[in-house]
Amino acid sequence: MSGTPPSQPARHEHLSDDEFQAHFLDGVSRTFALTIPRLPEGLARPVSNGYLLCRIVDTIEDEVALTSTQKRRYCEHFARVVAGTAPAAPLADELFPLLSDQTLAAERELIAAIPRVISITHGFAAPQQEALAECVATMSRGMAEFQDKDLRHGLEDLRQMGDYCYYVAGVVGEMLTRLFCHYSPEIAAHRSRLMELAVSFGQGLQMTNILKDLWDDHARGVCWLPQEVFTECGFSLTELRPHHANPDFVRGFERLIGVAHAHLRNALEYTLLIPRHETGIREFCLWALGMAVLTLRKIHRHPYFSDSAQVKITRQAVKATIVTSRLTRGSDTLLKATFRLAGLGLPAAVPAAVLQPRPIDI
Repeated sequence: MSGTPPSQPARHEHLSDDEFQAHFLDGVSRTFALTIPRLPEGLARPVSNGYLLCRIVDTIEDEVALTSTQKRRYCEHFARVVAGTAPAAPLADELFPLLSDQTLAAERELIAAIPRVISITHGFAAPQQEALAECVATMSRGMAEFQDKDLRHGLEDLRQMGDYCYYVAGVVGEMLTRLFCHYSPEIAAHRSRLMELAVSFGQGLQMTNILKDLWDDHARGVCWLPQEVFTECGFSLTELRPHHANPDFVRGFERLIGVAHAHLRNALEYTLLIPRHETGIREFCLWALGMAVLTLRKIHRHPYFSDSAQVKITRQAVKATIVTSRLTRGSDTLLKATFRLAGLGLPAAVPAAVLQPRPIDI
């Protein structure tokens, strides 16, 4: 255990709000530390804050030392803190000593710094605060539902997988869309369609991560794959083991690659609805989309992989994504052509209507 920290760690007091958020982004997500600065200043600050808020929820949900009941209670408490109906310091002081050494040092530091994170949250315009608070509340409720499930042998079906993806990624897409619309009336003109596509965008990214991290999750006794898809292919997820050589499993896996690919097509449509002159926002979307497509390609080429490192894209691929995004961001025609080229050979699935999450009874 790490002891009880001061509610406002002294070493952060000299940092400006932007420096403070950049410090934590670099510690908990190098990817977002790279992509968020591409956004206009009026967006980068609330988006950075939103990501840190979501990471706090993730940290609570992932903490092995907390019971399911504790996780639910602390997530609900944190949602009230974000909404401004509960003070931040008592939560940080109570939660920090409960964190185990299995939680990353940067994440423990973030929990200790909750009061400063929240002070930044509450400095935003009311519509921005509402977007952040609604995201945290929905994510907290949804993730709590899955904490109580036996996840050793997968989820029930593709619909339930979609629900899970919504609560960990789709809600983030909705939050970002609300922030984008607040920033730009031109973007807000497409709000309804963007909100639908944001859910699909999030599901495509999260499904890609689930496929890539299959064996990491398996090692800790968790599986996020849908049982129904594999049963239809003649494989039971109760038999899932690394280093398998089962073509029935691969057939099910390929179906999921196709579904993820279909959602990423929706992600491209989302990006094309962003005005071409908003180059920073387009790049922010394109980097995530490009890296996901390249990851799917690598998974598709190595369906019998047994370690996530085997299907992780290289730094050169990341650099190529960045360069390509900058060269094509202003042309819808080039972006469509580049996406088609990047997805050549990937399984194709007709995307079902974007599924909204089922109501949660908590």
